[in-house]
Amino acid sequence: MVVPWNPNPKQAWVAAHPVLPLDNGDRLDAEEFLRRYDTMPGVKKAELVHGIVYMPSPVFIEQHGEPDSLAQGWLLNYAIATPGTRSATNSTTRLGPDDVPQPDGLLRILPECGGQSRVEDKILGGAPELAFEVAASSVSLDSHAKKQVYEAAEMREYILWRTLDGAVDWWTRRDEGFVAIAPGEDGILRSEVFPGLWLDPVALLEGDGLRVMAVLNAGLASADHKAFVERLRTVAAASSR
Repeated sequence: MVVPWNPNPKQAWVAAHPVLPLDNGDRLDAEEFLRRYDTMPGVKKAELVHGIVYMPSPVFIEQHGEPDSLAQGWLLNYAIATPGTRSATNSTTRLGPDDVPQPDGLLRILPECGGQSRVEDKILGGAPELAFEVAASSVSLDSHAKKQVYEAAEMREYILWRTLDGAVDWWTRRDEGFVAIAPGEDGILRSEVFPGLWLDPVALLEGDGLRVMAVLNAGLASADHKAFVERLRTVAAASSR
């Protein structure tokens, strides 16, 4: 029997073999991880961190579902009020050859406005400016390995809500890497990357959505936010010429 010559033996092997499913703990590179993930539409969340596959346990409403909803609403309302930015939920993000996390929430500046991430083949490539994780059972992963990945990818800010611990951590990027943001004298946390993105951590921990939104709206009415929107518009206008 004559075997047809194929200039790409790897491609021929892949075509002749079924794609293996993802399994928690698999060690893969980003290319193989994404190939397998693409064949598993029933899987809602899988991440690759330092070359290891993580597939979370069921999501519980009080520990993750409701906190996540409040966090997403906070990010979405900021993005709506800030042309040139976008928020997203649970979006696969390729950060490197061994790192493909899926942040619970993210906020990014659009590339035409000077942002550092791009949509590449339907997924986000490069680090968004900010990621938000809601962690219950995943605290160890989110506060250690994933934080290291975000820092190495030059993400500019990272927020971690540890629901079981009753704590919110917010890091911003400096020359030496991530450093914690301290609340102001009024107890409010303020983004250094997204002017006007203000957060009352006590209200967030208590699930007080009205207070969370009231503080955000005060940030959106600030002079710093207005100036930020104008800067984004200026950059977008210059890039379109």
